[in-house]
Amino acid sequence: MHRSTLPLSHVLLALAVVAVWGTNFVVIRIGLDHLPPLTFAVLRFTFALAPAVFFLKRPAVPWRNLAAYGVLIGAGQFGLLYIAINGFISPGLASLVVQTQVFFTIGLAMWLSKERVRTFQIVALALAAAGLAVIMAHNSDASATPLGLILILGAAASWAGGNAFSRAAGQVNMLAYVVWASLFSVPPLLILALAFEGPARMIEGVRAADAATWAAVLWQSVGNTLFGYAAWGWLLSRHPAATITPMAMLVPVFGMGASAIFLGESLPAWKLLAAALVMSGLALNIFWPRLQQRLAQA
Repeated sequence: MHRSTLPLSHVLLALAVVAVWGTNFVVIRIGLDHLPPLTFAVLRFTFALAPAVFFLKRPAVPWRNLAAYGVLIGAGQFGLLYIAINGFISPGLASLVVQTQVFFTIGLAMWLSKERVRTFQIVALALAAAGLAVIMAHNSDASATPLGLILILGAAASWAGGNAFSRAAGQVNMLAYVVWASLFSVPPLLILALAFEGPARMIEGVRAADAATWAAVLWQSVGNTLFGYAAWGWLLSRHPAATITPMAMLVPVFGMGASAIFLGESLPAWKLLAAALVMSGLALNIFWPRLQQRLAQA
């Protein structure tokens, strides 16, 4: 049964999840100090898969659905994300730009269902696009390169594709779904790592990994995946999605804040303007339909 209000303990749990998801971008940067990006991704999904797969029942969804989600999220979203953060875009900006997955998700859903684009969605997309234009206008800054933006937008599009398959899976245990889908994330990432990074570089990276590197791997697999999805799914089972999901908008706040605090990433006015535009677009997309509904009921 869904509760209409969030107890303080549930608010704190939701904040803990978005904090883990947001600071995850800084953690990726730390792990990349020793590990090649695709090798890092292989380890991340390997530890997300095992040993959890032996304790969680496989969701009652077709294997092809799990495979599509695993490839899109593994090789698509995180493979591209890790490569981008490896010198092409700062973790803070990556945490912001990847949120454009919302618009890719909406566009894909409309293309599949033939829905009409609504005016507020066009305005929301224009705001987010303006934020990206601000970032592109400052691509001479080391915080973002054109290739970095392209890679992150590719990651966002892959995330949106994964969202389409997870929705098609219906009401399932999302933690079990993500764990079992990781079975299909590891092979393509491993093949890509072997092809582009090579066995020697992969082994060298693993040997050079220190405690901080392995902590980053575990943060990715245990914290970001197992804790994050388990806690978020638990909250969604007890509260309306409209109450819980808007809190995910805090992910870029934690991402940019953590990058500034722990990595010394600067936050000039143009970055704050870009963040304000992208976040305004996201907020408009989430809250405008609810505001219209309330005004109609008044």
